[in-house]
Parts: sequence; C-alpha cells; structure tokens
Amino acid sequence: MFNPTAFNTQELVLRDSVISGLNSALSIPKVLETTRASLLEFVQADAMALCLMHTAPFDFQWLVPGFPIRLLDDYAVLAEHDFLREPILARPNVPVRDTQLLTRSEYERTLIFQRSRELDLTLEHIMAVLLPIGPGLVGALAFYRNKRRPFSSENTAAVASLNEHLMNMVRNCNDAQGLMAGAHLLEELHRRPDSAYLVVEPPSRVEFRSEHANALLARWFTGADLHSSGLPLVFKERLDALVRMDADARLGKTLWVFNHPEGNRTCRFIEMPAADGPRRWALRLNEIPHSIPLPWEMERQLTPRQATIARHLLCNRNNEQIAVELGRKLLTVKTHVRNIFDKLGVDSRADLLYQAARLNKPV
Repeated sequence: MFNPTAFNTQELVLRDSVISGLNSALSIPKVLETTRASLLEFVQADAMALCLMHTAPFDFQWLVPGFPIRLLDDYAVLAEHDFLREPILARPNVPVRDTQLLTRSEYERTLIFQRSRELDLTLEHIMAVLLPIGPGLVGALAFYRNKRRPFSSENTAAVASLNEHLMNMVRNCNDAQGLMAGAHLLEELHRRPDSAYLVVEPPSRVEFRSEHANALLARWFTGADLHSSGLPLVFKERLDALVRMDADARLGKTLWVFNHPEGNRTCRFIEMPAADGPRRWALRLNEIPHSIPLPWEMERQLTPRQATIARHLLCNRNNEQIAVELGRKLLTVKTHVRNIFDKLGVDSRADLLYQAARLNKPV
C-alpha cells in the first residue's frame, strides 16, 4: 500500500509524473517511452524493460523504452539461467534485488552478467518485480544500473508504490485495444446483445453508443434511474467520483457490479488517452450469468483445491457457504481466495467474474 510519508517532496512529484505518464495513452510502448525518464529517476536506475509473458500458449515479448538492451535479444536462451525469474514468480508484486540473492562473486559468475560483458554492456545491478496482469498474462519489470551501486530498500519501495498503477496501465491498454482498433470490437459487440459500450465526456455527455447499448440499458434501468443526458444516474455518480479522485484513490474502483437475479451486470470504466479537450471515458457493459465455467487459462494457474474454490466463486457463493460445502475452516477458504486473486491478477470477486466471462466469451 502506498505510504506518502515514505517519500520526500521531490520523490512525490516524480511519482506523480510517472502516474500521469502511465495514464497518457492506451499503447504500452508509448506509455513506457513517456514515463521512462521520470520512472528511471524515481527508481534511480539507468535502464528498464518490461517483459509481457502469456502462459497459454507460452510466449514473451520484451518492451524496452529508450536505447535497446541487446542482452534481451538472447533471452530465449538465457531465461533458464535468469536467477531472478523464480524468486519474482514466487512472490508477485515484491521487487527483488540481485544483492538479496547472490554475493558479488556469484553474480559475476552468472551467464547474464558474463553475456552482458561480451556485449559491452555494464549491467552491474538488476532489480525486478512480477506484475500479475490478468489470467494467463504477467509482466516482469526490470531495472538496471551500469555502476557498482546496489539498489537499496528505498528503491524497492519506490517500485512497490507503483505496482498497482503499472498493472492497471497494462490492463487498460489490453482492455481498450479493441476500442482503439474500432472495427473488430464493433462487429463483435453487434453480434452480442449481452455486451455494449458508451463513450462519455464527463460529466455526462454521451458521445457514442454501440448498437445494443440502448436495449441493454433499458433492461437494466427504468426512466427514473436515468440522468437527463440518458446516462444512468449510478454511472454518472461513479464517473463523477472517478474524475475527482487522484490516481491512487481510483485504483480498484473502476468496475461497477450489480447482482441481479438474472445474472451479474457489470460496467468497466476506462479512461481514454488525452486529446484536445477533456478526457473521455469508455464504459464497457456486460451481462454475466451467475454460474459460468472456470476458463482453462485460469484453471491451469491454480492448484486443484484453488480451482474448486474458484468454481464456487463463479457460482456467486460467499466464503461461509464455500467453507460449509467443502468442510473447511473459514480462515482456510479466505486464504485460498486471496491466493487465487494473487495468482490470477484480479482485484476482487467482481473482477474474477468479469475476467472469466471475458475469457469464456472473448471480444
């Protein structure tokens, strides 16, 4: 959790600059380039790289803002010799430094260090953190120093204070990719009466509605529930609140869920990149049945016991009901639920439902 008292005024200004950059576009390479200078200054590093890894099927892509790091071109060969890989996989969201794992002589004997010297690179120190983005997708963010000055606990605290913002950036870029592409998303939404989206200019001007938006909103709300603009009052209130919030307060509050007898109704609020004039928001609407299958992309990341509990969560059962049905202690179930969220990179039960529905019926 972000603790502002852990940073001085200059560091807080730098952090705000990083967060502003993370919300500046819906293209990950553009965001990394925009934030590179302020992020490196905040973390006190000389270079950085983000590795996006899909688990089903497995593949990875390194995104390197600024000057290329040629060592990463050989990562397919070096991956099994990456001494940071297992530690960050074991502890998501916890930054790990080379000096926490190896002595200097051990580090200099690693294949990564030796290969960097062959390429005339000076990767004297490395720090990395694993970011669970969503089911089947994780990000590994690495920072490098080219001088013999180890990363400190203050540097890891700086990275940790940005974890949720970094994860949110990647999620928003992925979620909005179809919106930015346009045609593919519209075609899919036109064939699916259970999904729609609105584009809204705050406070309440609806600039665009996809084909099924009116019918979906008519099922969800009565005329008394609507603002004079036609936007549901509950959406306007949520959007007004999000616009007033700073970036830290906004985290975890961009998904609205209503538990209806016919199924969960969700609205994802996505802030669009800045252009001329005020920022616009995309409101992604979905109807999700109470009981939906556990997608394979999720199941393969969980233990058998966690998968069983995840299926109960997708049937809209609470922790107490799951504990009784499985004959487990309530605390045990709560621990499993927390670990499921961590492994899948979801924020809450609502987000689990949302992500599972998206994987079962992707757009």
